[in-house]
Amino acid sequence: MSRTSATARSLGELVAAGALPPAALDDPVLADVARDYAIAVTPELLALMEGPPEQDPIARQFLPTAREAETAPEDLTDPIGDEVHAPIKGIVHRYPDRVLLKPLHACPVYCRFCFRREQVGPGGEALDDQELDAALAYIANHPEIWEVIVTGGDPFMLSPRRLARIVTALDAVAHVAVIRFHTRVPIADSGRVNEQLLAALKASRATVYVGVHCNHARELTPQARAAMARLADAGIPLLSQSVLLRGVNDSVEALEALFRALVAARVRPYYLHHPDMARGTGHFRLSIEEGQALMRALRGRLSGLCQPTYVLDIPGGHGKSPIGPTYLQEPNPGGDRLVSDYRGGRHHYSG
Repeated sequence: MSRTSATARSLGELVAAGALPPAALDDPVLADVARDYAIAVTPELLALMEGPPEQDPIARQFLPTAREAETAPEDLTDPIGDEVHAPIKGIVHRYPDRVLLKPLHACPVYCRFCFRREQVGPGGEALDDQELDAALAYIANHPEIWEVIVTGGDPFMLSPRRLARIVTALDAVAHVAVIRFHTRVPIADSGRVNEQLLAALKASRATVYVGVHCNHARELTPQARAAMARLADAGIPLLSQSVLLRGVNDSVEALEALFRALVAARVRPYYLHHPDMARGTGHFRLSIEEGQALMRALRGRLSGLCQPTYVLDIPGGHGKSPIGPTYLQEPNPGGDRLVSDYRGGRHHYSG
């Protein structure tokens, strides 16, 4: 791909960067996709692409294709049920002890499989000062809230001043013990992880975590690793969230390389998400059985440190459930169970 110093935000800019062929500008279906779903690909990610989306796992995640115009009956505009659990703007309160705080809907890059693709983009609403105050007051007024997950959009797109305001306000709420940020910035726009951002993340009482979205080992460039090292060196624990995607990481080898590379970069693999039923993303989805087979194969190849939890976010807002393979059978009438080892061998256990 040709190098560019600016984020590509349209089909024309992707063509100019060499990421899409000139014929893309004459494709009416692709034009509809570009109208319906936001486009943004940073220079760092453009430089990583080694071919078209059907051949390259980086390009497949970020370049729009005509397949996004294909929808299935099971596709949903709100696949994980955010709206069902949104008591006020900017808050999703799905679990008793934690909430999502969504201060903005902008991202450095727009993933083609995003479960919030109907909401995010340049025109996505950010919370104004009054709305942010109301969201923070909701958290302060609900003592059961132990953890706040700041997401969006990507919260690291906020100015350090506004980010610091959020951290300071949450740090002042005695019942909030953990503030967790979900971000693509260390991967997509690593230069944003600077001294000003690190200073904004400092809390005097609560513990701050950062969850990094990463789906392929090639995303962990020297620049991305350096950005994550700056976070880790500042004392911030790092987790990862990955999505299981057809054509991106749907092999044992790709997942093994990803999780090893994350752990080597001081990032603990946390969740491997089964892809959500967002509109126009069916070409990314595997079956649950395929995902379980991959997780079973990884069990004997990676230590527990490298094993994320394979989860499904149940449509309708019912939350995440682990859906990994089962190794232990129910007891037989004699009380024995069969337990499988990582090679597939089965053993009696009477405990």
